[in-house]
Amino acid sequence: MSYRFDSSLRLPAALMAGLVVGCVAGAIVDAPWTGLAVVALAEIVVLLSLIRHQTRPMMAAARSEADPQYDRLMTRSRRIASQLRDLRSAAGTLPDAVVLLDQTRHVRWFNHASEELLGLRRPADRGRDLLDVLRNSELADWITDGAREPLNDVTAPGRPNRHISVTLLPFGSRQRLLLARDTSHLTRLEQIRRDFVANVSHELRTPLTVIHGYLELLDPEDIPELATVIDEMRTQSKRMGQIVEDLLTLSRLETQDHVPDEQVQMTPLLATLRKEAEALSQGRHKVSLDAATPVDILGSPKDLHSAFSNLVSNAVRYTPTGGRIVIRWERTPHGATFSVKDSGFGIPASHIARLTERFYRVSSSRSRDSGGTGLGLSIVKHVLNLHQARLEIASEPGQGSTFSCEFGSERLLDPERAHDLHMLG
Repeated sequence: MSYRFDSSLRLPAALMAGLVVGCVAGAIVDAPWTGLAVVALAEIVVLLSLIRHQTRPMMAAARSEADPQYDRLMTRSRRIASQLRDLRSAAGTLPDAVVLLDQTRHVRWFNHASEELLGLRRPADRGRDLLDVLRNSELADWITDGAREPLNDVTAPGRPNRHISVTLLPFGSRQRLLLARDTSHLTRLEQIRRDFVANVSHELRTPLTVIHGYLELLDPEDIPELATVIDEMRTQSKRMGQIVEDLLTLSRLETQDHVPDEQVQMTPLLATLRKEAEALSQGRHKVSLDAATPVDILGSPKDLHSAFSNLVSNAVRYTPTGGRIVIRWERTPHGATFSVKDSGFGIPASHIARLTERFYRVSSSRSRDSGGTGLGLSIVKHVLNLHQARLEIASEPGQGSTFSCEFGSERLLDPERAHDLHMLG
């Protein structure tokens, strides 16, 4: 008669599933090896429990039948337990915080980095609800709201000068892993970059203004042999000036964390955008406006004008002569959407995800010929982020593009509310 240990047959499958989850977790936090180690760490608790609660009675039964089987089983159990303890010890020294939560969100285990980055206390916080031990309201709100997306650049609990990124991942049977990484050095580097760009832009503004002013004083008719050169110098100095202005705008937007709740009157704004498009087009395109929605929004009129104007000017620049451009403002079930649709060149799908990066260009030569700075869509993204809105891009090569700014219902201002706001102002 032979004895079969069912749990040992399930172990390879469980470990393989853990590897898959670990790879996904590691990819999310940009540390695949850390992800694998973390998942293996989480399996420690389950496997040790399995060994403790299931192995003993089974081993007793096995021993009654055959001592050799019992010895082999004991040796294997000790080896697995030793390996898991070693892995748990190694995971405990990881620089990233790791917290294992059960299905009721109670803390089952955490490593030493969790004490440093999340403020957890050993052993007092073991077994407690995570919301009760997190000493940071932003983190607690993020978890309460479902933690669907990673939380980046949040202040570490009790450490105002330290910044972390946090991810919450499902694991096993209704368990979860909370991962936190110290991003303070990245935050400092980003601040250095912002300061550098802002300072350089300010320093460049004055000399460029002087150069452009002197170029405007030159009359090509007085120096016909240099007429082409003067025109090109004027064009490039004007373009450099626009780049500087866009960089300063980006620097300002990046340092803002909110916008004033002013009434943005959409009807006159849309009319202005149409006039700007027609002036830039100079009759080369058919520009139409579809704005049957009589609703305004709350936000910054100046910044939203800048964002919408960038989308309109891009449509004009990248649509061939004879093409059509449609500016639309409409209500949606969840808010309202401003969109610009063109019949231009279109954008390959591989480029769409990177369009809002600074200076990113689908076609360098086409962008230079159009006169763009490469910063417009980055400005659009930052403006929308400040308004809790998002940019959606739909495009197909040869079929044109649609850029949509989607605003939530909390930003809408119906006529009655607008009247009350006007009376208060």
